[in-house]
Amino acid sequence: MMTLSYGLARHDAEFSYHMLRNALDKFKRNLSELDDSQYEQVRHTADKSYRLESLVLGSPEAKGLVIPDNQVETAFGEVASRYSDEEEFLLDLQSNGLDAEGLRRALHRELMFDAVMQRVAAASADVNDIDMRLFYEMHSDRFQSPELRSARHILITINPDYVENTHIAAMSRIQEVAERLRDRANRFADMAKRCSECPTAMEGGKLGDIRRGTLYPELDAELFRMKEGEISPVVETEVGLHILLCEKIKPGKRTSFSKAAPQIRTLLEERRRRNCQKAWLAELQRSQT
Repeated sequence: MMTLSYGLARHDAEFSYHMLRNALDKFKRNLSELDDSQYEQVRHTADKSYRLESLVLGSPEAKGLVIPDNQVETAFGEVASRYSDEEEFLLDLQSNGLDAEGLRRALHRELMFDAVMQRVAAASADVNDIDMRLFYEMHSDRFQSPELRSARHILITINPDYVENTHIAAMSRIQEVAERLRDRANRFADMAKRCSECPTAMEGGKLGDIRRGTLYPELDAELFRMKEGEISPVVETEVGLHILLCEKIKPGKRTSFSKAAPQIRTLLEERRRRNCQKAWLAELQRSQT
């Protein structure tokens, strides 16, 4: 087992690991690829994260925690597996101020930090049924499935390069289709197959179940004001002229509390764990000032 002492003194390899981690998180680059400004930003962030890590590892809550060697080796192996061979791996470590043993020490610190934070989070208050019920009632929109509308459409495109698709010609053609469909929703699929210039024509213009905000804004506004079984007037969008059929309206449904409860419990437990950790870190930092 590794037994290391953690104070605020900076160890080059461990700090280099913080530098590299922050460079990858912030810029998706190795340290050697950063310009001066980026390097300074990374150094500043790494200094804060390293100090916080050291503070946590020196806290009373860290006492007695032991990270097994095999856990460190597993983490080490995960990093090494990202490279094609050992030579590439070691060269990349070297270019970032690390070597194999330095990386192991840094990973041990990281695993220790995570273990301390998990220990702190375990002290958070339990979530009960009243907490979950209150959340369910106060955030009812989260548990409401959206209204869906099953629709079909017919499209005549507008293209001035073709006589039959100039705006005037296209409008004349689709108005003729609209007239033939007047109060004849049962003929819509057949007319779509014969007249529509959209690939959906193969399926009778079927758009499937549509939720609000999915279609072009003009079509969306029209579809969600229509009644079930209604055929729309001609609607123009940037791709051409359309006629819509609203086949079926499927109202949104609210997920029952019993089905939502596991999700709510997980969310509230995670929130309380985070809040417990934040409060503990704030107090730990205050105690050092």
